[in-house]
Amino acid sequence: MAQRIVNLGRAARNTSAIKNRQPLQKLYVVTEGQSLSEEYVQIITDELNVKELSYLSDGADLLDYHFKPQLRTLGKKLGAKLNAARTVIDELPGKATKLLLDEKGEIEIEVEGEKILLLTEDLLVENVQPEGLSTQEDKGCTVSLDTTLTPELIEEGFVREIVSKVQTQRKDAGFEVTDRIRLYYDGNDIISDIMERNKDMISEDVLAFEIVKGQGKNACTWDINGESCVFSVEKKG
Repeated sequence: MAQRIVNLGRAARNTSAIKNRQPLQKLYVVTEGQSLSEEYVQIITDELNVKELSYLSDGADLLDYHFKPQLRTLGKKLGAKLNAARTVIDELPGKATKLLLDEKGEIEIEVEGEKILLLTEDLLVENVQPEGLSTQEDKGCTVSLDTTLTPELIEEGFVREIVSKVQTQRKDAGFEVTDRIRLYYDGNDIISDIMERNKDMISEDVLAFEIVKGQGKNACTWDINGESCVFSVEKKG
């Protein structure tokens, strides 16, 4: 089950075009009363780079709805006002409208100043994915990634990319994994601010005994999430 969740989560990431190194806040998993041990939850969150896993009893919260006019019935009912009604129907709030239709079997809309009652059979209902979620389903297992990127998550994604690029540069320079380095960076204000705020974390991950703004030996230019930056690495000693 853990493997299926990870595979579906990766597919959800690919669909949303969000890099694996970009942390996300939450993964929703729809289960029928089955849950995993904390050990497997940790594996899943690590593999998918999400901060928490939340179980849902059904997938209703992972769906939204879009409505279109049923021409067979509304063509006769609305006549010349059909096109104007189509615009109003297209803008109906999905979940609220679906709930009202399920409870009462009808909704009221206003078209060119006229109140019009629509029955369930007057509307075609489409399931759509809500904004901010990327959902995948296979053989009764449904997972959904919350793809909302807060400023904190975006910055953490930058840090992950910076660490990855520096580690690559260390390897290309022929350094041993235990070698401590002086890291130089030269970038715009965005990169500079991120480097300053996260200097301790970056230092620990790349074994830098010092991080300095400027350029040194083994300089290399990188694209960090659309921002250009030059890193230089020098071995201590």
